[in-house]
Amino acid sequence: MATPDLPLLATDIVAYIGPGAGFTFVGSVLVLLSALVLVFVSIATWPFRLVLGAIFRRKHKRRKTDVRRVIILGLDGMDPRRVERLMREGRLPHMAQLAESGCYSRIESSCPPISPAAWSSFMTGTNPGKHNIFDFLNRNLQSYLPELSSSVIRTDSKGRAVMKLLRKSVPFWNILGEHGVFSTVLRVPITFPPEKFNGVLLSGMCVPDLRGSQGTFTCFAETPRAEEIFEGGEVVPVKFEGDVMHAVLTGPPAAKAGAPALTVPLFVRRKGKGGGVEVRLGKQRVILKKGTYSEWLRVSFRAGMFRTIHGICRLLLVGESPFRLYVTPLNIDPEKPALPVSHPDYYSIYLAKLHGPYATLGLAEDTWAHTEGIIDDKGFLDQAYDIHEERERMFLGALRTTRTGLCACVFDTPDRMQHMFMRSRDAAPGTPTDPTAPNAILDDMYERMDALVGRTAKQTGKRDVLLVLSDHGFSSFDRGVNLNTWFEQQGFLKTVEGGSAGRYLQGIDWSATSAYSFGLAGIYLNLKGRESKGSVEPAEEARIKAEITQRLMSLVDPVTGRRPVHAVHDASVVYKGPYARSGPDLVVGFAEGYRFSWKAAIGELEKEVFSDNTRSWGGDHCVDRSLVPGIFLCNRKLDLSAGVGLVDMAPTVLDLFGVPVPAHMDGKVCRTTNQPTS
Repeated sequence: MATPDLPLLATDIVAYIGPGAGFTFVGSVLVLLSALVLVFVSIATWPFRLVLGAIFRRKHKRRKTDVRRVIILGLDGMDPRRVERLMREGRLPHMAQLAESGCYSRIESSCPPISPAAWSSFMTGTNPGKHNIFDFLNRNLQSYLPELSSSVIRTDSKGRAVMKLLRKSVPFWNILGEHGVFSTVLRVPITFPPEKFNGVLLSGMCVPDLRGSQGTFTCFAETPRAEEIFEGGEVVPVKFEGDVMHAVLTGPPAAKAGAPALTVPLFVRRKGKGGGVEVRLGKQRVILKKGTYSEWLRVSFRAGMFRTIHGICRLLLVGESPFRLYVTPLNIDPEKPALPVSHPDYYSIYLAKLHGPYATLGLAEDTWAHTEGIIDDKGFLDQAYDIHEERERMFLGALRTTRTGLCACVFDTPDRMQHMFMRSRDAAPGTPTDPTAPNAILDDMYERMDALVGRTAKQTGKRDVLLVLSDHGFSSFDRGVNLNTWFEQQGFLKTVEGGSAGRYLQGIDWSATSAYSFGLAGIYLNLKGRESKGSVEPAEEARIKAEITQRLMSLVDPVTGRRPVHAVHDASVVYKGPYARSGPDLVVGFAEGYRFSWKAAIGELEKEVFSDNTRSWGGDHCVDRSLVPGIFLCNRKLDLSAGVGLVDMAPTVLDLFGVPVPAHMDGKVCRTTNQPTS
C-alpha cells in the first residue's frame, strides 16, 4: 500500500498529477440537489427497474448455487509470517478458527507487489497487461514527466471537471451486476473516479484532497526550524501578539490561472499554561488540548458567486510553547463532495448522514507527517485507529443492510502501520531488520484486525462465504538503491554535459541514454518510436534487457555484502494483454531489506548507488513478489492444490454466484469442497 506507497513521492509531483482548478467548478449545492433528484428518481422508477431487471437477467443467466452472500474483508498488507506466528501463539483466535474450519493459504501478489497493481488484479482477475496499472506512477512518453497512473482530472473549456479512470478491464462486481447481483463496495483501491454499476461504492486509494494532491498536510509553527522544508506538506511560520495569532489555511487552487489559492482565516488564542488553545477555523470553533485530535471540522472556501468548495480536516495541537498546530490534509467533504467519491453520488452523503463525517482521502493516514516528524508515534496511531473505526462502522453497517449479493471492504491500517513501525530503531545502519521479529505495536494491531474478523464472522450466515485476504505481505526497508546512478556508472544513462540530473529525470541527455527508472519497481528502455527522444533501436531491446538483468543480478552492496536484487522480470514474459507495453520493460524484484531509494523513486540521481534508509518509514513491500505473499482465509474449504493468487479472486467470486467467468480473465476458479460453516 500500498503509500502508503505514493507518499514517498514529493509534494510537487503530487501537485503535478492533481486535478488543479477543477475543484472550483463543482458546486456542492448542485451536488446536493442532484443527489436529491437522483433519490427521487430512484424511488419513482423502482417498479419499472424491477421489471426491466427481471427481463435483463433472463439474458444473463447464472446457475443456481447455495451462496446467498459473499463477504470480502481486505486487510491491506497483512503479512503471513506474522499471522502464522501469532496464530501459533494463540493470539489470533478468529483467524485460527477460519483456518481450521475452512482454509488458510498464502496468496500470490501482483508483479510488482504494489497496492494499485495488486488490487487492480484482485478486482479484474487480470494481469497488469490487461488492467493497465503497474505502479502509482506512469511516465509521459513525450515529456518523461511522471503522471498518476490510475486517473486523470482536467478542466474542459467551460471550466468543469472532467475525470477519467485509467484502469482498464472490468471489476467483477460490474459483471455480477449484469447478472442481477447487487454489490456494496467500500474503499477498494483504484476505484476513483467511481464507475456506474448495479450497486453502491465508496472510492478508495487515489481519491485526492482539496488541494489536488494525494495528501498535503499543514503545520503552523511559532518557531519553525530552518531546515523545515517538507515533502508531503508545508510549515507556515506564525507569530503571536500576546496570546492571539492570526493566519490563513491554504485550500484548493483558484479557478483563474495564476490567481492565488483559496484560503480560510485561522484564529488562535492561548488559554494559559497547560490550558490548551481556542481555535477558530472559518466558522468552526474548537478548544484543543495538547496531544488530542479535534473532531472533523468543516471548512468552506468561497470560489465565486454561488460557488463554495467544502472540505473537512482535523487539528492536533502538537506544542503549546512553542506553538505547533498540525492540520490534516483537506479531505473532500463526503456530505458536500466537491468531486464525486461514490456511486451513486448520494451514497457518500448517505454514509455521512448515517455515521457522521469521515475521511475520504485515498491515503488518509498521514504517513508523511509522521515521517517528517510533524506528528509523533502516538499522533499517527491515534489517527490511524480513528480512521479504522470510521471504516469499521461503515462496513458492519453495510453487512446489516446488504443481505444478499456482495459486500466488500478494504482496511488500510495494517499497511500504513507496518510502513511506519516495522524498522527496529536500535538496529545498526545497513543491518537488515527481521520482519518476523515480535513488535508490540504491530502485534497489537494484528490482534485488532483479528477482532474485526471475529465481528465480521458473527454476521456471517450458513449461506454466506467469507473471504479474508491481503494484497501483499511486508518486508523491512533498510537500504535504498538508486538505479539511475547505477545506470550512469554502467554507461546506460548520461547526464547533460556539465550538469547533473535533478528530480523527475531532468538534466538527462536522452540522445545518449538507453535505460532509466523511476517509481517503485520499473526500468524503462528509451526506445525509438515510443519515447519522444528514444535512442534504442527496437532490434537492440532484447540484448539491452538481458545485459541489464545479468549485471543487476551480480550487483553487491559494498556495506552489507548482500545482493540487493532477488530477480529481474522481463515485462514481455510477465505481462500479457493490450497494455503490456504501457508499463516498464523490466520489473526489479528487490531482496528483503532493499527498495528503490527515496530520490530514485522521483527520478533523481545521487552520488552513491546505495544509501541507508534513516526515515521512520522502515517497512515496505516493493521487493520481489515471491518474498511478500499475502494471506487468504475462507470459511469454506476450497481446492487450493494449484495455489492461489489475487487474480483468482474475481473468477472465484463469480463462480460462487453461478456467473460464467469471462474468457479474458487470467485467474482460475478456486472451487469449494464443503458446505459453509455457520
